[in-house]
Amino acid sequence: MLKRFWLWLGRLLGKLLLFVLVVGAIGWLAGEAYYGWKFSGPVPTEEVIPADEAVQTRAIIEDAVRIVEQHRDNTRVLRDAHAKAHGCVKAEVSVLPDLDNSLRAGVFAEPGKTWQAVMRLSNGNAFPQFDSARDARGLAIKLFDVPGEKLMKSPVHANEQDFVMFNHPVFFVRDVAEYRQNFNAQANGQKVGAFFPGLDPRSWEIRHLIIALKTLAPAPDSPVSATYSSISPYKLGQANIKYRVIPDPQSCPPYALPEQNTALPNFLRNALYQQLSLDRVPACFAFQVQKQNAQHYMPIEDTSVEWDESISPFVTVATIKVPAQDFDSREQNLACDNLSFNPWHGLPEHRPIGGINRLRKAVYEAVSAYRHERNGASDATSP
Repeated sequence: MLKRFWLWLGRLLGKLLLFVLVVGAIGWLAGEAYYGWKFSGPVPTEEVIPADEAVQTRAIIEDAVRIVEQHRDNTRVLRDAHAKAHGCVKAEVSVLPDLDNSLRAGVFAEPGKTWQAVMRLSNGNAFPQFDSARDARGLAIKLFDVPGEKLMKSPVHANEQDFVMFNHPVFFVRDVAEYRQNFNAQANGQKVGAFFPGLDPRSWEIRHLIIALKTLAPAPDSPVSATYSSISPYKLGQANIKYRVIPDPQSCPPYALPEQNTALPNFLRNALYQQLSLDRVPACFAFQVQKQNAQHYMPIEDTSVEWDESISPFVTVATIKVPAQDFDSREQNLACDNLSFNPWHGLPEHRPIGGINRLRKAVYEAVSAYRHERNGASDATSP
Protein backbone atom coordinates (compact mmCIF):
# COMPACT_ATOMS: atom_id res chain seq x y z
CA MET A 1 0.00 0.00 0.00
CA LEU A 2 2.85 2.39 0.86
CA LYS A 3 4.41 1.64 -2.52
CA ARG A 4 1.17 2.52 -4.31
CA PHE A 5 0.99 5.78 -2.36
CA TRP A 6 4.50 6.81 -3.38
CA LEU A 7 3.80 5.89 -6.99
CA TRP A 8 0.59 7.94 -6.89
CA LEU A 9 2.41 10.88 -5.27
CA GLY A 10 5.20 10.67 -7.86
CA ARG A 11 2.70 10.72 -10.73
CA LEU A 12 0.89 13.68 -9.13
CA LEU A 13 4.08 15.67 -8.68
CA GLY A 14 5.12 14.82 -12.23
CA LYS A 15 1.82 16.10 -13.58
CA LEU A 16 2.08 19.26 -11.48
CA LEU A 17 5.61 19.87 -12.74
CA LEU A 18 4.47 19.32 -16.32
CA PHE A 19 1.55 21.70 -15.78
CA VAL A 20 3.86 24.40 -14.38
CA LEU A 21 6.25 23.97 -17.31
CA VAL A 22 3.41 24.20 -19.85
CA VAL A 23 1.92 27.27 -18.17
CA GLY A 24 5.37 28.86 -17.97
CA ALA A 25 6.03 28.17 -21.65
CA ILE A 26 2.64 29.60 -22.62
CA GLY A 27 3.29 32.68 -20.47
CA TRP A 28 6.73 33.14 -22.01
CA LEU A 29 5.36 32.82 -25.56
CA ALA A 30 2.51 35.19 -24.74
CA GLY A 31 4.98 37.70 -23.28
CA GLU A 32 7.21 37.43 -26.35
CA ALA A 33 4.21 37.96 -28.63
CA TYR A 34 2.94 40.91 -26.56
CA TYR A 35 6.26 42.72 -26.43
CA GLY A 36 6.93 41.86 -30.07
CA TRP A 37 3.69 43.67 -30.87
CA LYS A 38 4.18 46.49 -28.36
CA PHE A 39 7.83 47.09 -29.22
CA SER A 40 7.40 47.59 -32.95
CA GLY A 41 8.22 50.64 -35.05
CA PRO A 42 8.13 53.19 -36.38
CA VAL A 43 8.86 55.64 -33.54
CA PRO A 44 9.15 59.45 -33.32
CA THR A 45 12.48 61.10 -34.04
CA GLU A 46 11.62 64.08 -31.82
CA GLU A 47 10.97 64.35 -28.07
CA VAL A 48 7.41 64.03 -26.72
CA ILE A 49 7.11 65.87 -23.37
CA PRO A 50 4.21 64.92 -21.02
CA ALA A 51 2.19 67.82 -19.58
CA ASP A 52 2.90 66.88 -15.94
CA GLU A 53 6.65 66.30 -16.30
CA ALA A 54 7.65 69.51 -14.47
CA VAL A 55 5.51 68.58 -11.45
CA GLN A 56 6.96 65.06 -11.40
CA THR A 57 10.49 66.48 -11.61
CA ARG A 58 10.03 68.80 -8.61
CA ALA A 59 8.82 65.86 -6.51
CA ILE A 60 11.84 63.77 -7.55
CA ILE A 61 14.23 66.56 -6.52
CA GLU A 62 12.63 66.60 -3.07
CA ASP A 63 13.11 62.83 -2.76
CA ALA A 64 16.72 63.10 -4.00
CA VAL A 65 17.54 65.62 -1.28
CA ARG A 66 15.97 63.28 1.30
CA ILE A 67 18.15 60.42 0.04
CA VAL A 68 21.43 62.35 0.20
CA GLU A 69 20.60 63.37 3.75
CA GLN A 70 19.76 59.78 4.70
CA HIS A 71 23.11 58.53 3.35
CA ARG A 72 25.43 61.34 4.41
CA ASP A 73 28.82 60.26 5.74
CA ASN A 74 28.83 61.81 9.22
CA THR A 75 28.39 65.48 8.27
CA ARG A 76 29.46 65.15 4.63
CA VAL A 77 26.63 64.96 2.08
CA LEU A 78 27.22 62.37 -0.65
CA ARG A 79 25.75 61.98 -4.12
CA ASP A 80 22.17 60.66 -4.42
CA ALA A 81 23.61 57.90 -6.65
CA HIS A 82 27.12 56.64 -7.48
CA ALA A 83 28.29 57.87 -4.10
CA LYS A 84 31.38 55.65 -3.91
CA ALA A 85 34.18 56.35 -6.37
CA HIS A 86 36.94 53.87 -7.18
CA GLY A 87 38.97 56.83 -8.38
CA CYS A 88 39.11 59.80 -10.71
CA VAL A 89 41.83 59.25 -13.30
CA LYS A 90 43.29 61.33 -16.11
CA ALA A 91 42.52 60.14 -19.64
CA GLU A 92 43.09 61.06 -23.28
CA VAL A 93 40.16 60.87 -25.71
CA SER A 94 41.34 60.74 -29.34
CA VAL A 95 38.97 61.08 -32.30
CA LEU A 96 39.63 58.51 -35.02
CA PRO A 97 41.72 60.01 -37.83
CA ASP A 98 39.52 58.43 -40.52
CA LEU A 99 36.13 59.06 -38.87
CA ASP A 100 33.18 58.99 -41.27
CA ASN A 101 31.86 62.42 -42.24
CA SER A 102 28.36 61.60 -40.93
CA LEU A 103 29.76 61.22 -37.39
CA ARG A 104 31.88 64.38 -37.34
CA ALA A 105 30.08 66.65 -34.89
CA GLY A 106 30.76 68.30 -31.54
CA VAL A 107 33.93 67.01 -29.91
CA PHE A 108 34.25 64.47 -32.76
CA ALA A 109 34.25 67.15 -35.48
CA GLU A 110 38.04 67.13 -35.95
CA PRO A 111 39.54 63.75 -36.90
CA GLY A 112 42.71 62.98 -34.97
CA LYS A 113 41.93 65.52 -32.23
CA THR A 114 42.98 64.45 -28.71
CA TRP A 115 41.11 65.82 -25.68
CA GLN A 116 42.45 65.80 -22.15
CA ALA A 117 39.87 64.35 -19.78
CA VAL A 118 39.11 62.91 -16.37
CA MET A 119 37.17 59.70 -15.75
CA ARG A 120 35.27 58.92 -12.55
CA LEU A 121 34.65 55.20 -11.94
CA SER A 122 32.10 54.32 -9.28
CA ASN A 123 29.54 52.02 -7.71
CA GLY A 124 25.92 52.92 -8.37
CA ASN A 125 24.43 52.82 -4.88
CA ALA A 126 23.61 55.97 -2.89
CA PHE A 127 25.46 54.43 0.08
CA PRO A 128 29.19 53.48 -0.04
CA GLN A 129 28.95 49.72 0.38
CA PHE A 130 31.42 46.86 -0.12
CA ASP A 131 32.45 46.37 -3.75
CA SER A 132 31.42 42.71 -3.50
CA ALA A 133 27.76 43.75 -3.14
CA ARG A 134 25.68 43.37 -6.28
CA ASP A 135 25.42 46.84 -7.79
CA ALA A 136 25.56 48.92 -10.94
CA ARG A 137 28.95 50.41 -11.85
CA GLY A 138 29.29 53.89 -13.30
CA LEU A 139 31.64 55.74 -15.61
CA ALA A 140 31.62 59.51 -16.15
CA ILE A 141 33.97 61.35 -18.51
CA LYS A 142 34.72 65.07 -18.49
CA LEU A 143 36.58 66.59 -21.44
CA PHE A 144 38.47 69.85 -20.77
CA ASP A 145 39.16 72.95 -22.85
CA VAL A 146 36.20 72.36 -25.15
CA PRO A 147 35.42 75.63 -26.95
CA GLY A 148 31.96 76.84 -27.96
CA GLU A 149 28.71 77.84 -26.32
CA LYS A 150 27.36 75.21 -23.92
CA LEU A 151 23.86 73.98 -23.10
CA MET A 152 24.17 75.21 -19.51
CA LYS A 153 25.48 78.70 -18.85
CA SER A 154 27.46 77.96 -15.68
CA PRO A 155 30.90 79.64 -15.96
CA VAL A 156 32.42 76.80 -13.92
CA HIS A 157 31.61 74.30 -16.70
CA ALA A 158 31.96 76.65 -19.65
CA ASN A 159 34.83 74.66 -21.21
CA GLU A 160 33.68 71.11 -20.45
CA GLN A 161 31.90 68.25 -22.19
CA ASP A 162 30.55 65.46 -19.96
CA PHE A 163 29.46 61.91 -20.82
CA VAL A 164 27.67 59.86 -18.15
CA MET A 165 26.96 56.12 -18.33
CA PHE A 166 26.76 52.84 -16.40
CA ASN A 167 27.36 49.16 -17.04
CA HIS A 168 23.99 48.04 -18.36
CA PRO A 169 22.41 48.83 -21.74
CA VAL A 170 18.95 49.78 -20.38
CA PHE A 171 17.38 51.47 -17.35
CA PHE A 172 14.77 49.89 -15.06
CA VAL A 173 12.28 52.74 -15.54
CA ARG A 174 10.83 53.96 -18.81
CA ASP A 175 10.06 57.62 -18.12
CA VAL A 176 9.85 60.42 -15.55
CA ALA A 177 6.45 59.36 -14.15
CA GLU A 178 7.64 55.82 -13.43
CA TYR A 179 10.93 57.17 -12.08
CA ARG A 180 9.03 59.29 -9.56
CA GLN A 181 6.97 56.35 -8.32
CA ASN A 182 10.03 54.07 -8.14
CA PHE A 183 12.33 56.67 -6.56
CA ASN A 184 9.74 57.73 -3.97
CA ALA A 185 9.25 54.11 -2.88
CA GLN A 186 13.02 53.69 -2.47
CA ALA A 187 13.32 56.97 -0.55
CA ASN A 188 10.66 55.63 1.84
CA GLY A 189 12.49 52.31 2.23
CA GLN A 190 9.80 50.40 0.30
CA LYS A 191 11.88 48.39 -2.14
CA VAL A 192 9.03 46.05 -3.10
CA GLY A 193 6.76 49.02 -3.72
CA ALA A 194 9.20 50.33 -6.30
CA PHE A 195 7.94 47.72 -8.79
CA PHE A 196 4.63 46.68 -7.19
CA PRO A 197 2.96 49.98 -6.27
CA GLY A 198 -0.49 48.48 -5.67
CA LEU A 199 -2.66 45.39 -5.72
CA ASP A 200 -3.69 45.94 -9.33
CA PRO A 201 -1.48 43.64 -11.47
CA ARG A 202 -1.72 46.18 -14.31
CA SER A 203 0.47 48.50 -12.25
CA TRP A 204 3.18 45.90 -11.67
CA GLU A 205 6.49 46.38 -13.49
CA ILE A 206 7.80 42.82 -13.65
CA ARG A 207 9.88 43.41 -16.80
CA HIS A 208 11.52 46.42 -15.16
CA LEU A 209 12.14 44.43 -11.98
CA ILE A 210 14.02 41.88 -14.07
CA ILE A 211 16.08 44.70 -15.60
CA ALA A 212 16.86 46.03 -12.12
CA LEU A 213 17.97 42.59 -10.93
CA LYS A 214 20.23 42.24 -13.97
CA THR A 215 21.64 45.72 -13.32
CA LEU A 216 22.59 44.74 -9.77
CA ALA A 217 25.32 42.47 -11.02
CA PRO A 218 28.44 41.01 -9.38
CA ALA A 219 31.47 43.28 -9.51
CA PRO A 220 33.81 43.11 -12.51
CA ASP A 221 37.44 42.14 -11.99
CA SER A 222 38.38 45.79 -12.40
CA PRO A 223 36.53 49.04 -13.17
CA VAL A 224 38.41 49.19 -16.50
CA SER A 225 37.20 45.74 -17.60
CA ALA A 226 33.48 46.62 -17.86
CA THR A 227 31.37 48.02 -20.71
CA TYR A 228 29.48 51.23 -19.93
CA SER A 229 26.40 52.51 -21.79
CA SER A 230 24.60 55.84 -21.99
CA ILE A 231 21.18 54.12 -21.68
CA SER A 232 19.40 57.33 -22.71
CA PRO A 233 19.69 58.92 -26.18
CA TYR A 234 21.56 62.03 -27.30
CA LYS A 235 22.11 64.14 -30.34
CA LEU A 236 25.24 63.78 -32.43
CA GLY A 237 24.84 66.70 -34.77
CA GLN A 238 21.44 66.05 -36.37
CA ALA A 239 21.35 62.31 -35.60
CA ASN A 240 19.80 60.63 -32.54
CA ILE A 241 22.29 58.25 -30.95
CA LYS A 242 23.20 56.23 -27.90
CA TYR A 243 26.81 55.75 -26.92
CA ARG A 244 28.90 53.28 -24.98
CA VAL A 245 32.50 52.74 -23.87
CA ILE A 246 33.99 49.25 -24.23
CA PRO A 247 37.38 47.90 -23.10
CA ASP A 248 39.94 47.86 -25.91
CA PRO A 249 42.89 45.92 -24.45
CA GLN A 250 44.38 45.34 -27.92
CA SER A 251 45.31 49.05 -28.05
CA CYS A 252 47.34 48.86 -24.81
CA PRO A 253 50.30 46.74 -23.69
CA PRO A 254 49.29 43.21 -22.64
CA TYR A 255 48.32 43.05 -18.99
CA ALA A 256 46.99 40.38 -16.63
CA LEU A 257 45.60 41.78 -13.40
CA PRO A 258 46.84 39.82 -10.36
CA GLU A 259 44.06 38.08 -8.45
CA GLN A 260 42.37 40.50 -6.06
CA ASN A 261 41.06 39.82 -2.58
CA THR A 262 37.34 40.38 -3.25
CA ALA A 263 36.59 40.25 0.49
CA LEU A 264 38.17 43.68 0.88
CA PRO A 265 35.63 46.52 0.88
CA ASN A 266 37.47 48.53 -1.80
CA PHE A 267 38.97 45.83 -4.02
CA LEU A 268 37.89 47.62 -7.23
CA ARG A 269 39.91 50.68 -6.23
CA ASN A 270 42.77 48.31 -5.36
CA ALA A 271 42.54 46.74 -8.82
CA LEU A 272 42.67 50.17 -10.48
CA TYR A 273 45.59 51.19 -8.27
CA GLN A 274 47.41 47.91 -8.98
CA GLN A 275 47.29 48.43 -12.75
CA LEU A 276 47.81 52.19 -13.08
CA SER A 277 49.94 53.07 -10.05
CA LEU A 278 51.92 49.95 -9.10
CA ASP A 279 52.34 48.06 -12.37
CA ARG A 280 52.28 51.32 -14.41
CA VAL A 281 50.23 49.78 -17.23
CA PRO A 282 47.71 51.98 -19.08
CA ALA A 283 44.09 50.99 -19.81
CA CYS A 284 42.39 51.46 -23.17
CA PHE A 285 38.77 51.84 -24.29
CA ALA A 286 36.81 52.50 -27.47
CA PHE A 287 34.10 55.18 -27.52
CA GLN A 288 31.22 54.04 -29.75
CA VAL A 289 27.90 55.44 -30.98
CA GLN A 290 24.71 53.78 -32.25
CA LYS A 291 22.33 55.70 -34.53
CA GLN A 292 18.56 55.55 -34.11
CA ASN A 293 16.69 53.81 -36.93
CA ALA A 294 13.19 55.23 -36.41
CA GLN A 295 11.60 52.63 -38.68
CA HIS A 296 12.28 50.10 -35.92
CA TYR A 297 11.46 50.25 -32.20
CA MET A 298 14.25 52.51 -31.01
CA PRO A 299 12.32 54.96 -28.82
CA ILE A 300 13.62 58.24 -27.44
CA GLU A 301 11.26 58.43 -24.45
CA ASP A 302 11.63 54.86 -23.08
CA THR A 303 15.02 54.06 -21.53
CA SER A 304 13.97 50.50 -20.65
CA VAL A 305 14.23 49.44 -24.31
CA GLU A 306 17.53 48.42 -25.86
CA TRP A 307 18.14 49.53 -29.43
CA ASP A 308 18.74 46.48 -31.60
CA GLU A 309 22.41 46.16 -32.56
CA SER A 310 21.59 43.83 -35.44
CA ILE A 311 19.64 46.69 -37.03
CA SER A 312 21.93 49.56 -36.01
CA PRO A 313 25.40 48.41 -34.91
CA PHE A 314 27.69 50.49 -32.73
CA VAL A 315 30.50 52.34 -34.53
CA THR A 316 33.77 53.47 -32.91
CA VAL A 317 34.31 57.25 -33.07
CA ALA A 318 37.21 57.69 -30.63
CA THR A 319 39.75 55.85 -28.50
CA ILE A 320 40.33 56.44 -24.80
CA LYS A 321 43.68 55.90 -23.11
CA VAL A 322 44.06 55.99 -19.32
CA PRO A 323 47.82 56.35 -18.79
CA ALA A 324 49.75 54.98 -15.84
CA GLN A 325 49.39 57.46 -12.99
CA ASP A 326 49.04 58.09 -9.27
CA PHE A 327 45.46 59.01 -8.39
CA ASP A 328 44.82 57.88 -4.81
CA SER A 329 46.04 60.68 -2.54
CA ARG A 330 43.74 62.25 0.02
CA GLU A 331 43.70 65.55 -1.90
CA GLN A 332 42.89 63.83 -5.21
CA ASN A 333 40.06 61.83 -3.65
CA LEU A 334 38.53 64.94 -2.10
CA ALA A 335 38.73 66.75 -5.44
CA CYS A 336 37.16 63.67 -7.07
CA ASP A 337 34.25 63.82 -4.64
CA ASN A 338 33.70 67.50 -5.45
CA LEU A 339 33.58 66.92 -9.21
CA SER A 340 30.16 67.34 -10.81
CA PHE A 341 29.23 65.35 -13.92
CA ASN A 342 26.12 66.21 -15.87
CA PRO A 343 25.27 65.21 -19.45
CA TRP A 344 23.99 68.78 -19.90
CA HIS A 345 27.51 70.12 -19.35
CA GLY A 346 28.36 70.21 -23.02
CA LEU A 347 27.82 71.34 -26.57
CA PRO A 348 24.43 71.57 -28.33
CA GLU A 349 25.75 68.99 -30.82
CA HIS A 350 25.64 66.46 -27.94
CA ARG A 351 22.32 67.59 -26.44
CA PRO A 352 20.69 64.95 -24.21
CA ILE A 353 17.18 64.02 -25.34
CA GLY A 354 14.29 62.07 -23.78
CA GLY A 355 12.50 62.30 -20.46
CA ILE A 356 15.18 60.73 -18.27
CA ASN A 357 17.75 63.19 -19.64
CA ARG A 358 15.42 66.13 -19.12
CA LEU A 359 15.02 64.91 -15.55
CA ARG A 360 18.78 64.64 -15.12
CA LYS A 361 19.24 68.28 -16.03
CA ALA A 362 17.08 69.45 -13.14
CA VAL A 363 17.98 66.81 -10.55
CA TYR A 364 21.76 66.75 -11.12
CA GLU A 365 21.96 70.53 -10.93
CA ALA A 366 19.78 70.79 -7.80
CA VAL A 367 21.49 67.96 -5.89
CA SER A 368 24.98 69.11 -6.91
CA ALA A 369 24.27 72.65 -5.66
CA TYR A 370 22.78 71.25 -2.43
CA ARG A 371 25.78 68.95 -1.82
CA HIS A 372 28.35 71.65 -2.38
CA GLU A 373 26.49 74.12 -0.17
CA ARG A 374 26.13 71.59 2.66
CA ASN A 375 29.77 70.48 2.30
CA GLY A 376 31.13 74.00 2.06
CA ALA A 377 32.94 73.11 -1.16
CA SER A 378 33.16 74.72 -4.57
CA ASP A 379 32.27 72.73 -7.70
CA ALA A 380 35.65 71.33 -8.76
CA THR A 381 36.66 70.94 -12.38
CA SER A 382 39.76 68.76 -12.06
CA PRO A 383 40.72 65.80 -9.88
